Amino acid sequence: MESYKGVWIIAEQWNGELKQVSFELLARARKLAGKLGEPLKAVLLGYGIQEVAQKLIYHGADKVYLVDHPNLAQFDPDPYANCLEQLVRDERPSIIVASATTSGRTLLPILAARLHTGLTADCTELDIEEETGILLQTRPTIGGNVMATIKTPNHRPQMATVRPRSCKPSRRDTSRTGEVVVKHYPDGVFTSRFKLLGLEKPEKEGINIEEADVVVAAGKGIGKPGALQGIRELARLLGGTVGASRTVVDLGWISYPHQVGLSGKTVSPRLYFACGISGAIQHLAGMRGAELVIAINKDPRAQIFKVADLGVVGDLTEILPRLVQRLKVLKGNNAGGEEA
Repeated sequence: MESYKGVWIIAEQWNGELKQVSFELLARARKLAGKLGEPLKAVLLGYGIQEVAQKLIYHGADKVYLVDHPNLAQFDPDPYANCLEQLVRDERPSIIVASATTSGRTLLPILAARLHTGLTADCTELDIEEETGILLQTRPTIGGNVMATIKTPNHRPQMATVRPRSCKPSRRDTSRTGEVVVKHYPDGVFTSRFKLLGLEKPEKEGINIEEADVVVAAGKGIGKPGALQGIRELARLLGGTVGASRTVVDLGWISYPHQVGLSGKTVSPRLYFACGISGAIQHLAGMRGAELVIAINKDPRAQIFKVADLGVVGDLTEILPRLVQRLKVLKGNNAGGEEA
């Protein structure tokens, strides 16, 4: 156990550009490494990514392990897991933190199973236990009604995924120095059982819901699929994107990439606008990280009001058009240089 040292993050990139979650992970892991007095290291997998490795140093990493290979150009769980397993067995980190994105949620369970260690998924908080130096991994459970803190005292590495946008990204500091270590492995490490047939973008409206600063979410209470037009207009005016409850997705009113909740996406926007959403615990678990929650529902007993910072009890069909119209007026005034 004592031979395992250091805190790792699994950086994410797409088409040679680091994702924002990589800098969020560095900010969170830097605090853990500081409490332990151990180095912070990043793992970067991909193809043609040598130039972006230095950015991880600027944002807080002391060392970057870089694996660059054509078979890593697109995310594939087989070669990605193979590389990570080899790295961990060679370098023996004490803690590994990844983001609870699609790739993180796919990759870390495979790695945990191969290494016979624990994994806590979808954490909202990470800390170090002062007496033991063990990683404290806190996450919502029982539909988001209870916060559980989990430890891995008898196995290493300790592994966790954390919710995107649950931490501010680390700042860029070009005066920081560190080491980029390029790792090379035999061709067998990069083999895969999968064959990539092509890439197809899913239907999306606006920006990625998991990365949005503003999410306007629709529930069954909007009444009919045609009411989504007003939801989309409100999202556009607020500079955000559209979310939805599972019921709205199951009814076929909108596609799955918009679903928020335990069986959908986890979002942490600055503003979450819940329109006609009752507030089932499964849905609340997917949006508890929102900084400000505004809810409109005609049922004063709706559960969504228990988590809302501002609640409006009323008919959405009357409130939404007036709200959209008012925002258009305010936007027009601002465009003309007047104070709203």
